[in-house]
Amino acid sequence: MSRKALIAANWKMNGSAALVKEMTNTLQSLAISAVDVLLCPPATLLTRFAPSSQFALGAQTLSHETSGAFTGELSAQLLSEAGARFVIVGHSERRSLNFETDGLVAAKLATAVAAGLTPLLCVGESLAERQQEKTQQVIARQLDAVYASQPELLAKSVIAYEPIWAIGTGESASPEQAQQTHAFIRAHLAQYDATAAAAVRILYGGSVNAENCAALFAQADIDGALVGGASLKPAEFAQICLAATQGAKD
Repeated sequence: MSRKALIAANWKMNGSAALVKEMTNTLQSLAISAVDVLLCPPATLLTRFAPSSQFALGAQTLSHETSGAFTGELSAQLLSEAGARFVIVGHSERRSLNFETDGLVAAKLATAVAAGLTPLLCVGESLAERQQEKTQQVIARQLDAVYASQPELLAKSVIAYEPIWAIGTGESASPEQAQQTHAFIRAHLAQYDATAAAAVRILYGGSVNAENCAALFAQADIDGALVGGASLKPAEFAQICLAATQGAKD
């Protein structure tokens, strides 16, 4: 099945109005219609972007509540009104630093879908878990928390495999290692909904850059990337987008 590549930028707690302008100008100059591009800046910068056919906007997290006395939280509706069409759910930094449990991640994903946002669900193992050969066990648990009881949500999701040991470290899984895990994810998802599993886009994240992206995109089950540090450099992020475009033509 042909799946259109998606290149997503996670700026984390970085960025500025100047970067918004530079990134917009860079992307507007590219011929990248063969791939989808997603920018996830801090929520305060969402409204700084002018509408564009070159990219969509996403948020980095959301509340599982729809409204109420939750100081500092942002609901799906607020994010949507600010221009977000996607939202990252369950990033490892949220799971570890903000103590988000599998159950909370599942609730957030369901809230996002109910509000019309496309969730980008992050899954992945720590270095210790990989060394203990628990990669598949950990990822299966993270997926099961969401889709085992709500399989209908799969068709409305994007998945991102982010090995925690590779995030921001400069280390990256080899293309073969990444493909093996992506293939496992797709096979595991098939038990909930085989049709949706074949169609869902599974991105790789973990120190993706202009040098290693082409080899990753060449793998059968890698449908793009969730890019961290390199997404703060418009010229390099553009190279990654173009590499995915080339892969779509091959």
